[in-house]
Formats: sequence, structure tokens, C-alpha cells
Amino acid sequence: MFEKLKKKLKQVKERIIRKVPAEEVPEAMDETKEAPKEVQSSPTPAVSQTEPEPPSVVQPKLQRARPTKGLRRVVKKISRRELSPEDVEDILWDLQVGLLESDVAVPVADKIIERVKTELIGKKLGLREDPKKLADEVLRKAIEEVLTPEKKLDLIKIIEEKRIRGEPAVLVFVGINGTGKTTTVAKVARYLMGRGYKVVLAAADTFRAAGIEQLETHAERIGAEVVKQRRGADAAAVAYDAIAHAKARGIDVVLVDTAGRMQTEANLMDEMRKIVRVANPDVVVFVGDALTGNDAVEQAKTFDDAVHISGSILCKMDADARGGAALSISQVTGKPILFLGTGQGYEDLVEFKPDIILNALFGD
Repeated sequence: MFEKLKKKLKQVKERIIRKVPAEEVPEAMDETKEAPKEVQSSPTPAVSQTEPEPPSVVQPKLQRARPTKGLRRVVKKISRRELSPEDVEDILWDLQVGLLESDVAVPVADKIIERVKTELIGKKLGLREDPKKLADEVLRKAIEEVLTPEKKLDLIKIIEEKRIRGEPAVLVFVGINGTGKTTTVAKVARYLMGRGYKVVLAAADTFRAAGIEQLETHAERIGAEVVKQRRGADAAAVAYDAIAHAKARGIDVVLVDTAGRMQTEANLMDEMRKIVRVANPDVVVFVGDALTGNDAVEQAKTFDDAVHISGSILCKMDADARGGAALSISQVTGKPILFLGTGQGYEDLVEFKPDIILNALFGD
């Protein structure tokens, strides 16, 4: 995951390390002065046995000589020079190129670069500090900041609050066609069923051929109920029926699958607004394809403008070599990433945490 971006970030880290080279600064010490030589006493002349033995003379206490290797020794002090704006200019250029090549949105790339610039300029490493650790920390902190949205959403907490009031939580899934939205609805349903919640799926994709049948197939495989009407029926009416069914049967969560639509298709966007208005959902989830990079971010922004999305799910993350969508979507929309799709199985859905992305980028 994110192989291309990871490679580029590694190159940037190497540049940072090279910008803080060790310098050897000789520091003269008192030891550089030659220690006084040990004074040797002159040999005592032999005394005949007949002569009286002279009184013992107290020898002066001599200074002990330092080891020979210690003489004229220069202690090497390792210091690191302070990074100037000129030092980091090429680092920031490489980082900018790497981010844009990875389809990171321009405002998000600018924010990362500005944070890295602030952290590096004027930075001076101490004697025992590791430049590699500095590079890791600076880049990691900058990327973690863009992965952390201002608003957070606790899906389980929302469901529990509605459950206490005896009402079903309603989740509406939106996005363009071909992103894996219907499969994602089934994955989320399975995720919630695994936590003990009763769910019902609303087949509100009445526009696409076989859209209803596809959702029915998924529901059968995971053991969930489906509320449906005929193809071409009013999609908002399907959502309404599913909510009424959930209230009557004591079901905890309604998951509404809608038809995929391009953000430029005015009639379908109007239909989506109607579905949201009728269903009055607790959560509107944008489902995007991570492989489309910045396109997914622009789509999320358009859907947010239209129906005020609550958060996003990014599919096909296991095949994403660039990572632009994951790094950008929260910052651009101001809404959190809820889950990541990491495969085709129903179990291939993981709760999003920034560490997933950070470990993929900075892990060995």
C-alpha cells in the first residue's frame, strides 16, 4: 500500500539526513599540555657497614604521569549546524513533487510542506540526536495532522443513542457508479451484525440494471433482510419503507443503498437530495475509489456540498500505490474517514485510524 509515496518520502528523509552532517570541532583541553615528567631520584651511594645509617629522608610526593595516549589528545565534539531556509529548499521541492505525483490535493500538499518547513528551519540537533529520527518525526507529524479531521464520528455511539430511544439508526450511502458502493453496504452490514446489531438493507438503487438483484445476493450471503420495490420505482419511497419496516420490527440499523451517479448528473443528484430529505439519515456516507486519487476527493466535496456527508469510506486501499485520496479527503471535506476497504471479502473492512496510513508510509 502506498509504495510510490513511501519511496518518495524515503528519498526526502535521506535528503534531510544529509542536510545535518556531523562536523568535527577540535576542542583543546588541559590534557593537551604535556604532563610534567616524573622526577627520578639519584641513586643512593653505597654505605659501608661500619658507617652509621643516615636518617631516612622523606621523598617529595611526585605527580603521577598521565598515560602516553592521553598526551596531546584532542577531544572531538560532534555538533550539528542549524538548518537554514536555503538548506530545506530542495527538500521541500522534492516533497512537493512527490505529494503531487501521488495525487495529493494541492491545498493538502501545501499544508504538509508548510508544516515540514516550520519544523526544519532553525532546527539544530544535539550531540546524541539522530538525524534519521528527526526526519521520521517531522514527516510523520505533518502527515498525521492532515489525516486527523476537525470533526470525529462515532458510528457505534450514534446507533446506541438511537437504540435507547427505540429508533433505528439510518445510514445512506452515496457516491459515483463503479466504486464498490453496494459491496461496501454489505460489508458495513456484516460489520454491524458482528457486533450484535440487527440490520435491514434498503435497495434504493432502482436506476441501475441488476442493482436490486446485486444487493439481494449480498444480503443472502451475510444473512440480512432487504426491503425493495421494482426497478424504476421511487428510490426515496424504498428508503421510507425500509425505515418503517425497521421501526415495526425493532431493527437497529437501516442501510440505504443508492444508485451511483456522477456529480454532474443533475437529475440523479436531485433524486439523491430527495432520498436524504425523506430518510433524514443519521449518517450520510460517501463511498470513494482510492485508486482514483484526487478525483475521489473532488467527488466527495461535490457530494458534501449537495447532501452534507458525515464521513467517507475508501475502497480498494490494498491496491493503492499512491495514497493521495487517503491523505486528502478528510482535509478537503472536513469529515472523517470511517472505514477502509482492503479486499473483496465481506470481512475486508477496517476501521480507519491514522496509524494505518502512517505505518504503511513509515514502516520498514
